[in-house]
Amino acid sequence: MIATPSPTASFLDLPARTLLETLSQLEQTVLVVDRCGRIQWIGDSLGLFCERPWQAARYSVHELLAEPDRLVQFARDLLEHGRIRPATIEVRLHGAARLVEVSAVLLPGDHPDPLCLVTVRPAAAPQSLGSVPDISLSAILDNAPEAALALDPAGVVTYANPAFGRLLGCAPDDVLSQPLRDFLWGGADLARAVGTFPGRGDAWTEDVELRRADSTPLCIAVSVRPLRRADGAGVGTLAFLRDVTEQRSKAAEIARKNAELESYVHSVSHDLRSPLVSLLGFSRLLRQDHADQLGDSGRHFLDRIEQAGRTMEALINDLLELSRIGETSARKSMVDPRRTLVQLREELRPRLETQGVELEVCERPPLVLCDRTRLYQVFSNLVGNALDHMGPHPKPRIEIDVREEPEMHHITVRDNGRGIDPSHHDRIFEIFQSLGPRADGRRGTGVGLAIVKKIAETHGGRVWVESAPGEGACFHLTLPLE
Repeated sequence: MIATPSPTASFLDLPARTLLETLSQLEQTVLVVDRCGRIQWIGDSLGLFCERPWQAARYSVHELLAEPDRLVQFARDLLEHGRIRPATIEVRLHGAARLVEVSAVLLPGDHPDPLCLVTVRPAAAPQSLGSVPDISLSAILDNAPEAALALDPAGVVTYANPAFGRLLGCAPDDVLSQPLRDFLWGGADLARAVGTFPGRGDAWTEDVELRRADSTPLCIAVSVRPLRRADGAGVGTLAFLRDVTEQRSKAAEIARKNAELESYVHSVSHDLRSPLVSLLGFSRLLRQDHADQLGDSGRHFLDRIEQAGRTMEALINDLLELSRIGETSARKSMVDPRRTLVQLREELRPRLETQGVELEVCERPPLVLCDRTRLYQVFSNLVGNALDHMGPHPKPRIEIDVREEPEMHHITVRDNGRGIDPSHHDRIFEIFQSLGPRADGRRGTGVGLAIVKKIAETHGGRVWVESAPGEGACFHLTLPLE
């Protein structure tokens, strides 16, 4: 039987020099330094210190450091902890000062003259703040209230500010030089969010679920930005983390209460239909069978009862329709607005002729991505609102236009009626809000524009109005292209 050497045995058979030279391919520079600071070996594959690595043998670490006092602290940390965590220092290279990131570990063994393994790689130069050159970017981030995290292209943490430690209940130094996904629960989701950054443009934000060191769950909004050198080359990403647990919880609670309210409105509207049908039915029988006995006064009161009943019936129908809009997802399709508008114009023809209103619709509008029924309701309510509040005008007119813009379709319904005071522009889209009697003298239900607003929002768009008293009104509605 032939024994197969294990991968571990093969690995241990490699000479130390081979391992060091391989390591130097992963890091910018790898050095072996004795206790006096003399460089005993260097694997400078990219010529960080000099063009020929062997020339570095004449150097001492003391000569390279622009801050000699740091060497004393480094030596103390090595003896106490056996390692130096990544630190940014200034060194003199090729006659110029440069910032590098240094980490070191004390090599094990009983040698009388201990050796230290040092890895060095260039660090991004600190950026100054406008006209205050003494304030570096790291100093700003260190004092920022929002958690900040810098990662290299491989997803390894190169910087974490104190706010990050407060947010997740850990020391910022504990996460340096670690892959993002490895040091916290939920880090894989955070790493995925940050890792997909290059395909997302200049900046974007995503929510991820994390846990603090004490296992407390958090909802974190992660905003990612590119991290670039002065020459524009990308060196990683900068992520800002904000705790939105409370905001998301409140939003979920509001959504739940809104759903309960819509369900309640739907139920109550259904329950009110039965007594209303009876009321209108008995009033109709009373008029048919006993009109002569009622007299003029009785018939007047009966007219008022029937008018109030019809108003209540319209209100119940509008409330039911409003509650149904959010029940199920909209069945979106590409709809031809002109066909919908031509149908609406035919249905409104008697009323348009009675009021003498000219309704002009666009000839060749673009197809709109929308639920067909909801688009009809949008036009019906906006045109109906314009007819209700047209007011006296020698040539009343309503114009409807649909045009395609970047990322949206833009619908406008413009009239030359009596207009709306700017102080009421937001209020008219609230439920049960009406600005006065309609053209026929009756008050509306105050639900029509609320229906338009809800349709726009459920489709990912919005609605607003531009108007002033005596200058007509123009209602705007946008719908996403996709």
